Amino acid sequence: MFGHAGRVLRVDLGSSDITVERLNGALARKYVGGSGLGTYYLNKETNPLSRPLGPENALILLTGPFAGTRLPTSARLAVVTKSPLTGMYAESDVGGTFGLKLKRSGFDGIIITGRARKPCYLYVSEQGARILDASDLAGKDTYEVDDALKNVHGQQVTVASIGPAGENMVSYASIMTDGCHARAAGRCGVGAVMGSKNLKAIVAAQGTQSPRIADPDAVSESIRRWSRVLAEQGQGMRAYGTAGGLESNEFIGDMPIKNWALGAWGKSESVNGEAMAATVLTGRYHCANCPIGCGREISISAGPFAGISGSGPEYETISMLGANCLVDDLEAICAANDLCNRYGLDTISTGSVIAFAMEAYERGLLSKADCSGLEVKWGDADAVLTLIRMIAFRQGIGDLLGEGVRRCAEELGGVAEEFAIHTKGLEFPAHDPRAHNSVALSYATSNRGGCHLAGFTHMFEKGGVMPEIGLHESQDRFGTDKKGWMTSKLQDAMGMYDSLKLCKFTLGCGLPISQVVEWMNAVMDWDVDVDEFMLTGERIYNLKRMYNVRHGASRKDDDLPLRITTSRRNTGGAALNLPHLGEMLNQYYQVRAWDEFGIPTSAKLAELGLGEFMMTGEPTK
Repeated sequence: MFGHAGRVLRVDLGSSDITVERLNGALARKYVGGSGLGTYYLNKETNPLSRPLGPENALILLTGPFAGTRLPTSARLAVVTKSPLTGMYAESDVGGTFGLKLKRSGFDGIIITGRARKPCYLYVSEQGARILDASDLAGKDTYEVDDALKNVHGQQVTVASIGPAGENMVSYASIMTDGCHARAAGRCGVGAVMGSKNLKAIVAAQGTQSPRIADPDAVSESIRRWSRVLAEQGQGMRAYGTAGGLESNEFIGDMPIKNWALGAWGKSESVNGEAMAATVLTGRYHCANCPIGCGREISISAGPFAGISGSGPEYETISMLGANCLVDDLEAICAANDLCNRYGLDTISTGSVIAFAMEAYERGLLSKADCSGLEVKWGDADAVLTLIRMIAFRQGIGDLLGEGVRRCAEELGGVAEEFAIHTKGLEFPAHDPRAHNSVALSYATSNRGGCHLAGFTHMFEKGGVMPEIGLHESQDRFGTDKKGWMTSKLQDAMGMYDSLKLCKFTLGCGLPISQVVEWMNAVMDWDVDVDEFMLTGERIYNLKRMYNVRHGASRKDDDLPLRITTSRRNTGGAALNLPHLGEMLNQYYQVRAWDEFGIPTSAKLAELGLGEFMMTGEPTK
């Protein structure tokens, strides 16, 4: 095979069986890799009776076919499983170096099932895999685990691990890689699934394997050209990171403020990427094969947070743990980010849950006694830090908050569900759907729950175009016309990025789909064109949808919180807009050829080569 290693590890932690299976070339062509191939495996490995935290669930880690080729941003990793937060399809994406090391060890991915009898970790190298004892790592944070395992296996390995939050199966625990650089497979609770298997870490050795490339000269020339272009176009991202856009996002009404209640804050300047660069920034971090380098390295040398160093907060983290909780102290946000990274918590869901708790406290649904004597007030950084610890260790109110906002609202009752911000149980990232109508539709229809990356549509309501798929001009962000068409097409395209495992920031740096198609043909010796690229993305998106349909999902689940659809913020850059979800959903289902309930038709599944996934009864394993 070209591109793919052609081998997938299977690990049953219950029986300690480790096998290697060959990756079928036709299967790779049909589902590519990353989340596409992962979705195929998840459909085969699990069913509606599979418990997310049961040994029968599968934890699937997959690289893309470009990993190991040195193509820009090609070393990302997909983690696919059944989510303990949503009970449905889960995927999470992580950069760093783990995906590259796994591929250089000679594997496209790992499928992990079962539960170990005692804490363990998996060591993967060119010689295969070994299950090793991790009893001495139990309770350690992810930075400590990284240090400990590098001391055993050498500084060149990359470690993917869970912290106490994963061990305690917090529903939105993350898997962290690359030590203090803290790259996160953050969303959907993949770290809780790893914890449920008694698997503390996975170590990927350096390895010497490289994928075969069909046209190495063409690939090498393209690497040289596009590395220069992406480095030049990504200068702003390199200088200020993702938080460089904080102030502009607040200006247009895109940033969540006070649990999504307000349209303006006025404090972004004190916590944005420029402020970070002027105060605590000490360096920049590049994921493997990335010429952009948006990662932040920070250090705090004085004050109450002195001694904190490592990964700096990104836009999502600053927005969710800062603006959404009304915390405007950059160093305190850095401290909160550091705790989440060490404990292995998704900063997006954590910030959303804490903002929810602050509003519940303000409205009298939570008392000081409920919170173990803690006053959970807006803007209180110490309360944020205390709640993070309580969540990670499931102490006091942290035990409930560790279940996510949907279950918190169900438990508290009353008006709590009015301000629980999620779709399908997954808390929203830091982009307000009232600022971009396409984001509202993308959140509602994203297969993993509220997710801006499933379609990346906001970029195409802020000036972006993609003429290769028919998107010749940027769209009115407050309009509804053609949003069903635009959102579905962009979801199909982004599904391919998630399967090839390319970073979507390349889109903002000028990389066209036609170039990605050229890479596919030069690396894999395929004869793909843009139409097949999009058709494959559509197949993958529909397969993800069918996983959820098997679990009872339909139009009722393609919904938005009441605050988003009924509450105007009256200030800021999107003061009055409320997205008309019903109208856009009707468009979307029609474009997708799904029925009125949002279920792919048999004809559509047959057209996409997904006949084996039609609803014909369920296995009972």
